[in-house]
Amino acid sequence: MARLAQLVVDSRRPAQLARFWAAALDGYEIRPYDDDEIARLASMGRTPDTDPSVILDGPSVEICFQEVEVPLLRKRPLHLDIATPDRAGERARLTALGASVVQEFEHHSWMRDPEGNDFCITED
Repeated sequence: MARLAQLVVDSRRPAQLARFWAAALDGYEIRPYDDDEIARLASMGRTPDTDPSVILDGPSVEICFQEVEVPLLRKRPLHLDIATPDRAGERARLTALGASVVQEFEHHSWMRDPEGNDFCITED
């Protein structure tokens, strides 16, 4: 039987999107860069801010944001649901971080992250 090890998100700007999701999700943070990784990026003309593959470590599955020319779609076939006891407060916090509200429903808010990826905030 297999286990889910990593969720991979195609992104035009992986570092920026990873920072948004690190701030959005409890217990997730960007994997630290050591000297070897910074040197590897520099050899490609990159920095942690332009890293083509950024990992978020968290309490369950890791999330990888990889640089890809992502076509703009009106609705994506996969989205995340995040749960909170204070949906209005979380919606305001995530909007301040760059998310946008698409539509409000009775028990959830349909939103988009700064790159237009769909997600919902549900009530705990």
